[in-house]
Amino acid sequence: MSGAGTRLGVGTRFRLDGETVEVVELASLATGMEVILKDARDRLARMSVRELLTSDRAEVIPKDGGPAADDVELAAVVLGRLTKEERKEVLERAEHVREMLTGYRSGCEELARPGEPRPEYAPGLSLGKRYAAKAAELGLTVRSVERWARAFLEGGEVGLAPKKAQVEGGLSHADPRWVEVAEEVLGEYKEESRPSVKLVLERVQARLEERFGPDAVPLPKRTAGYRWMHELERRHPTFRLSTKRNREIADRPDGVYGKLRPTRPGEYVLMDTTRLDVFAFDPVTLKWVQAELTVAMDWYTRCITGIRVTPVSTKAVDAAAVLFQTYRPRPIPESWPKEAAWPDHGIPRGVLVDAEAVHGPVTGAVGPALAAETVIVDHGKIYLSAHLTSVCRRLGMSIQPARLRTGRDKGPVERFFRTVREDLLQVLPGYKGPDIHSRGLNPEKDAFFFLHELEAIIREWVACVYHRRPHSGLVDPHLPNVDLSPAAMFEHGLARAGYIEVPRDPDLAYEFLEVTMRTVQHYGVEIKGRRYDGPGLAGLKDMAGSDVELAKRRLPFFADPDDVTRIYFRDEERKWHTLKWEHAASLQMPLSEEALQFARRLAAKQYTYPNDRLAVALLLERWNLGLGNSLVERRMALRLSREQAAVDLPEEEASEVNVLPSVARVLSLPEQPSPPAAESDEAELGMTTPTTWRSWTRKSTSTPRL
Repeated sequence: MSGAGTRLGVGTRFRLDGETVEVVELASLATGMEVILKDARDRLARMSVRELLTSDRAEVIPKDGGPAADDVELAAVVLGRLTKEERKEVLERAEHVREMLTGYRSGCEELARPGEPRPEYAPGLSLGKRYAAKAAELGLTVRSVERWARAFLEGGEVGLAPKKAQVEGGLSHADPRWVEVAEEVLGEYKEESRPSVKLVLERVQARLEERFGPDAVPLPKRTAGYRWMHELERRHPTFRLSTKRNREIADRPDGVYGKLRPTRPGEYVLMDTTRLDVFAFDPVTLKWVQAELTVAMDWYTRCITGIRVTPVSTKAVDAAAVLFQTYRPRPIPESWPKEAAWPDHGIPRGVLVDAEAVHGPVTGAVGPALAAETVIVDHGKIYLSAHLTSVCRRLGMSIQPARLRTGRDKGPVERFFRTVREDLLQVLPGYKGPDIHSRGLNPEKDAFFFLHELEAIIREWVACVYHRRPHSGLVDPHLPNVDLSPAAMFEHGLARAGYIEVPRDPDLAYEFLEVTMRTVQHYGVEIKGRRYDGPGLAGLKDMAGSDVELAKRRLPFFADPDDVTRIYFRDEERKWHTLKWEHAASLQMPLSEEALQFARRLAAKQYTYPNDRLAVALLLERWNLGLGNSLVERRMALRLSREQAAVDLPEEEASEVNVLPSVARVLSLPEQPSPPAAESDEAELGMTTPTTWRSWTRKSTSTPRL
């Protein structure tokens, strides 16, 4: 075989700028070697040898044959395609060939094995006799061993490999026109239901006859057609996976995958909403409902900075409330472990010798406080609403929508949803699985967590388990072997980026609420049939009958849809005031707008002219719960509303979910308590204070609960 090099001298030809040139003279100058080139029209050009050999303009045209980069496969590639048994057979065959050619299986006398050379393969014998001896030894024909020797001399051990490893498999024998039409037909099923291979082959045949004429393109036999179609399945998944997965694969970009690379906490915050795979109880209707989880995640640390669980009707104000938790995390409950708290001052505890000695008792919050720079959302209406965009503009945050139907743009938060399902939700009662194929017979009968209880469980699991557990996706390139948790990554990010600036104005909470424009009347402000009044409206009630135009008399009022018992108003001096609903005194607890609408519909079925006071009274009666009833009596009311007994959970080994206080408190309730024995049941559970309705509902406060 010729070498890889070629001679450069007079007569050597090159392809220069698309034309063929020939070297006619070499000159040695002080600046280096140069050549004189002549083209087909006898035009001369001078060029340095360095430029001729290194420039992309020139390409040598060799006279003799030799190895090239695109003629044959490398030996490592061909041998790598072989199985373990095939590779062993090739090596044994190569030893036989070397023994025929040299008399030694290793190919040289220095590495001779005991008894070599054997008499029938002595170097003095002719090749014909040695070929005949080897053919008799292996039971083959002389022509076969001669073919082995010829292939070994031409290509070495690679020449002895099976032909299937040296040629391209799959569609190498298929007509290119058949392959082109087959890929075209498979691409048409991108958004269609899954077809059969037989139907696709028939459509390919019909299209080939229509485009090229009958019998113009050779068609494969039935077995070959199925085999070729399964080869195309690798490029265009159609038959093997689910249709949803096939659409996701088809939507993959053709170019190089890009990725945002955060360098510090708070640079990118991901927000998304998903439907939870567990049923919960609606505190209004006492029926099972499906819940949605909205979260905000810091991309750099994977810390969950905002959580909100709502019925399947997430609104823009819910997304704004989650975003506000990024600025103002909630305080941790007293029942949570001490290590679950994050310091309020923003500096990790590892920096200080003793945080409690410096700052006193550290209560902390449920998550880190961050000032988001860019918020990455999908194209949902709640994320691109005027309310959320105005809040982001007010706080100086950029909104970057992800690409349509491209979940990998928010890959970390999508992976978090899977972790919640696999590590938390499937342990809870009422788990229904990720799809209809994973659903149990009747998961609704196990659902007894209220929506706010489910949110408390997820918050506690995130703070106590998720933030403290090392994640495989958290890797520092400078410390690749260090396992980092989101909490440790947050401390690492602070050490790299320095102090994180976070707004501390408590009045920012009001800007995340829903804005309603109303005029002030003599009785106060009316919003959707509810009247509000308070000291903050002093001096504004006389504007109703004035000559001031309507646009100036309409003032902004901020309302929380989860608590319609109060609204908020900011006067001209930029001071905030709380206005209470006229029937709020009879509630003594928050009431959502959806609950009030349900109460009005309930009262309209029984009375001709109901009012809000009567509607709220009927709603409390339907709840069958008094303000002084205990948690045990609440479970009794749930059993009555469900008209079935609660499921007795088997005793299992305590997991990281069951030991959460929020979960253990509900799971530890007695199965069939009676009203007279309510206090004794609580005593057996170790409760020193009766758990009242107020303990599991939100308390009424003068500030919005976000």
